[in-house]
Amino acid sequence: MSAMIRRSLNEPEETRRFEDGKGRVELVNVETGAVGRATFESGWQWSKHVKPIANTDSCQFAHTGYVLSGRMKVVMDDGEEDEFGPGDLMVIPPGHDAWTVGDEACVVIDWQGMNDYAKRSA
Repeated sequence: MSAMIRRSLNEPEETRRFEDGKGRVELVNVETGAVGRATFESGWQWSKHVKPIANTDSCQFAHTGYVLSGRMKVVMDDGEEDEFGPGDLMVIPPGHDAWTVGDEACVVIDWQGMNDYAKRSA
């Protein structure tokens, strides 16, 4: 029998900041892995603000998340694209770039792909 777990993203166990102060991901850990609240500031783009941390040509993590606020455009390596906004569930496979759309920060709760996302090498 599993025990109940309560964690708060308002008291994250770890915070990872993106390049140039363009956002952060706040993490809590559960048995299935890290769950994160990612804040992507206006002007954020994966290829500019996370690529230098990841050292890959595109984001190689799968994401399953829920958009709380703001908008995000995602373009897959094969050219497929979509835009997500408040209330949207997003399922994004590895191999993509993404960026905020507009002047509002995009805030996403992501429960897949957060274990090593934007994690700097030791």
